[in-house]
Amino acid sequence: MNQNTIVQTPHPTFVSPNKTLNPEVPSDWTHVGRAAPHVKVELMFALKQQNIDHMKSLLERISDPDSQQYGKYLSLEEVASLVRPSELTQKVLGSWLQHHDVQNCQTVVSQDFLQCAVTVEVAETLLQGSEFHYFRRDDQSLVRSLALYSVHEDISQHLDFVGGVHRFPPKKQEVAKSLTSRGPAEAGFHLGVTPAVLRERYNLSASDVGSVENNSQAVAQFLEQFYHPADLAEFMSLFGGGFQHLSTVDRVVGTQGGGKAGLEASLDVEYIMSTGANISTWVFTNPGRHESQEPFLQWMVLLSNMSSVPWVHTISYGDDEDSLSTAYMMRINNEFMKAGLRGLSMLFASGDSGAGCRHLTKENVFRPSFPASSPYVTTVGGTSFKNPYKVTHEITDYISGGGFSNMFEMPDYQVTAVNSYLKTAQSLPPNGYFNASGRAYPDIAALSDNYWVVSNRVPIPWVSGTSASTPVVGGMLALINDQRFRKGLSALGFLNPRLYKLQGKALFDVTEGCHMSCFDELVQGQGFCAASSWDPVTGWGTPNYPEILKAMLDA
Repeated sequence: MNQNTIVQTPHPTFVSPNKTLNPEVPSDWTHVGRAAPHVKVELMFALKQQNIDHMKSLLERISDPDSQQYGKYLSLEEVASLVRPSELTQKVLGSWLQHHDVQNCQTVVSQDFLQCAVTVEVAETLLQGSEFHYFRRDDQSLVRSLALYSVHEDISQHLDFVGGVHRFPPKKQEVAKSLTSRGPAEAGFHLGVTPAVLRERYNLSASDVGSVENNSQAVAQFLEQFYHPADLAEFMSLFGGGFQHLSTVDRVVGTQGGGKAGLEASLDVEYIMSTGANISTWVFTNPGRHESQEPFLQWMVLLSNMSSVPWVHTISYGDDEDSLSTAYMMRINNEFMKAGLRGLSMLFASGDSGAGCRHLTKENVFRPSFPASSPYVTTVGGTSFKNPYKVTHEITDYISGGGFSNMFEMPDYQVTAVNSYLKTAQSLPPNGYFNASGRAYPDIAALSDNYWVVSNRVPIPWVSGTSASTPVVGGMLALINDQRFRKGLSALGFLNPRLYKLQGKALFDVTEGCHMSCFDELVQGQGFCAASSWDPVTGWGTPNYPEILKAMLDA
């Protein structure tokens, strides 16, 4: 699911966003006019953090099951003390804002974000060269600047980026888009994926449900996506028989919008709660309708300011790497590291565009997605049943996102597995299409094809996408946490180092099929193909729950 992530950045000298990221007005947005000087906008200042290298090495030790520090997570306050900006950074930024009479600011425990409400007049003074205008799409309005801006180097050296300036959220997309590309005739052969089908395929028994009080899981919703409690109750009444479950969300963080439920949100909630059954579930809802701020960034800041949050988070959200600034992605990586230090497992959908395709002037290249390409999250790909009539072994889902980052180096935990794939794969795309030294994804997969979902009180078949597989894997990780807590063990936290040490044991290897990519003469719509062990379409494969539980119950 290709949704929205946002931001533009200062760089270390006189600052303006990278020239390759000149803001443009998307075709679905209409320019209304210049924003009046008194109009309020919200700017998010990301202050330079300290001890980033130490944070990275500490996360590696905490996440390595062979390390004596494995599972010894930090509290929010301890993480904040580690990364808190220097006194000089806080003083310089504070004086700068105070000089421009900026007073309405909120910060977080770690003091590395400042969210300030300012007038357009003040914003244009702070960010020299910016010029804010009104834009409209349907009933949604937005205030953005199309002009590149600068910040004096005395200030910019203390900033990672400024949010709320340039980026336009894309038009909302539903996971049901996959239905139109597959066609109902093909999908109709299969009776559809339900919680019972998932439990049969991944060997979860009726007793594989949550039972401890200190366990929790969460989904995050963006871009005007909301779930309806009545849909969840209806879904569980239709499909929740045979195992103990909850039919209500324990906590909603944020404000649920009115109107129709979103298919994406319904899918996420219904399948994390039916797989991670009987486990307390939170929903973080981020409407994304505010005129000035970006929902994904708001969610990240919110997590940085809550001392008690769920252990597993699944997010069906991403954007093309090349549409984002380097400084923004590097900073978001830091936020993922902070989450890992606290023992949180962050799962992202790999996307529904296969390897993707970026059309350059003289050539095409594959198009990786972020945050799926972050080295500090667990990315989930998608599969389909080989035989549409039966619960059989799985093959690749051709939409399953995967590939190699153009931004991040391959992390140590996956070097051996990925290099083995690159050396032994029977057919690889030409080298010019991908960065073979980049972070490779996905890490794991699950069924992503032909789900039943209840939305707006109507059972809907044929819903497909990695937005389906991600909450399924998240629910299983929450079940494993449940069993670990019963034994007095820590939460799984950042999963990847441990997952790659398994070398595919306890997972169903997916070895058939390829995903889609550029439709040109060289690759003819084919990206990467599945292979034995790890591959950039389905990762290590799909979970065999009893076996992966056994493997993950070691201290």
